[in-house]
Amino acid sequence: MSADAPIDVHFWPTPNGRKITIALEEMELPYRIVPVNIGKGDQFKPEFLAISPNNRMPAIVDPDGPDGRPISVFESGAILLYLARRSGKFGGANAREQAEVGSWLAWQIANLGPVMGHHNHFRNYAPKIEPDSDKLKYGQDRFFNETNRLFGVAEVRLRDREFLAGPLSIADFATWPWIALYKGQGQDLADFPALNAWFGRCKARPLFDKGRKVGAELGSTNLADDSKEAEEARRILFGQKART
Repeated sequence: MSADAPIDVHFWPTPNGRKITIALEEMELPYRIVPVNIGKGDQFKPEFLAISPNNRMPAIVDPDGPDGRPISVFESGAILLYLARRSGKFGGANAREQAEVGSWLAWQIANLGPVMGHHNHFRNYAPKIEPDSDKLKYGQDRFFNETNRLFGVAEVRLRDREFLAGPLSIADFATWPWIALYKGQGQDLADFPALNAWFGRCKARPLFDKGRKVGAELGSTNLADDSKEAEEARRILFGQKART
């Protein structure tokens, strides 16, 4: 394989998908988008499960793996770490920086992403499934407050540095697409001036901005709609159990 062979990115325009396209643009690695329409169930196709057993995108296939053979990687955090090693960029220049990058990447993967995802579900999607608002209130309040707390964690961190781990890193690529959902989460970036400044600083980078816009032409079903399409997408996305 040529060193210039593009990496296949199995992708849909969600925060986790955008993490990868931002990274690839900033790293200046060639890639090709392979759409995975999660609202229509593409993530359950055998060919996708072969590279992403958790039936979640994103996933990548690099034709020029570490031993010169193709390699697939799934889960956004693992992909970002792989790409940082492959490119030699944005993963930390030494052991101390690598520890910082790893800590803040783990913070996003284990905290910010799941909490915001749960809040988005209870705030925007669950009311279409469960009409009794009283049953949803605890979940809505719990995850709203925890999202707000996590924004505060990032705010304190960014008061004395430009980016989460010091220099720009994969931790920023992972975090930015989730912070971008702040309006739908009922949060106000004006309450977090350092986080707001970081948000704008990242967005102002040309390659970062290009990466975050990838896939805009694919569209995406608004799961909070009353349409039949949205109802079917909710059934697919929120009705999953073990399949044997």
